Amino acid sequence: MTAAPLVSILIPAFNAGPWINASVGSAIEQSHERCEIIVVDDGSSDETLARGQKIASRFPDRVKVMSQINAGAAAARNHALRLARGEYIQYLDADDLLSRDKIKLQLEILARSPAHALATCRWGRFHDSPADARFVDDEVFRDFEPIEWIIAHAAHLKMIHPAAWLVPREVAERAGEWDESLTLNDDGEYFARVTLASAGLRFTTDPAAASYYRSGLSGSLSDRKSLTALQSLHHTGELLQSHLFAASDRPETRQAMADHWQHLCYELYPDAPILSRDAAKRSHALGGSTVSPPLGGRQKLVARLFGWRAARRWASIIRR
Repeated sequence: MTAAPLVSILIPAFNAGPWINASVGSAIEQSHERCEIIVVDDGSSDETLARGQKIASRFPDRVKVMSQINAGAAAARNHALRLARGEYIQYLDADDLLSRDKIKLQLEILARSPAHALATCRWGRFHDSPADARFVDDEVFRDFEPIEWIIAHAAHLKMIHPAAWLVPREVAERAGEWDESLTLNDDGEYFARVTLASAGLRFTTDPAAASYYRSGLSGSLSDRKSLTALQSLHHTGELLQSHLFAASDRPETRQAMADHWQHLCYELYPDAPILSRDAAKRSHALGGSTVSPPLGGRQKLVARLFGWRAARRWASIIRR
């Protein structure tokens, strides 16, 4: 009888003391029992490392905890990836959760799928309790061919939570490691490469397969608006275009990137006006875009009177 595949659950952790017990617990409780769990503490200044080590002492055959000098989430994921022995890779941030049957059901899907396919599942956002998670982006809850997914991600900013993926090790090796120079949207860039190295995405229709994305935390990386973070966001656009055009340079993919650059033009303003103008130029060079700026009710009124840039500046002042 063939042994069940080993799955490596890789958990980068930085100052995740309040949540790491629940996160690692959701990995330990997987109904697919052949899982190794590798936690890499990224130089935390709180009790993250101590709590991780306490869990590892209770489950020494299943949980391994390592530590490194603070180098960022991508570096921590790469550290864990180099230690991983599994046939499949499951990423899980230290404040997020997996449903109990997530990995089991995805392995069943992949057993019936072409070699090198990726598994995805539904994912929802929550703040305190996963029972209150909102599964709102059901447009991504389906199968995708590789180029089809990259177009959806680029043109419409569609997202699949990093923990919602299950990646065959061969695909991960073909895609390469996480880009440690990136701080914002590093997951979007990484999973673009993973997707293009795969045979496509196979969605797990059983609702018992789910990942839970803890959102709205103070200081969350995705909320950072520093120039360094916005430079990273702009650079992910450059990398995404390079990856996509290397795989398929045709009118549909050029339009997708024109739309992506237009989205970035709005996102980067007013905090990084030079990068915003560069994004607009890149969109124009690819044929232009009809994507509208994301404006709320009052912002739309300001935009009608003074233009979208004034509306974005006004919104930025109001938020402070």
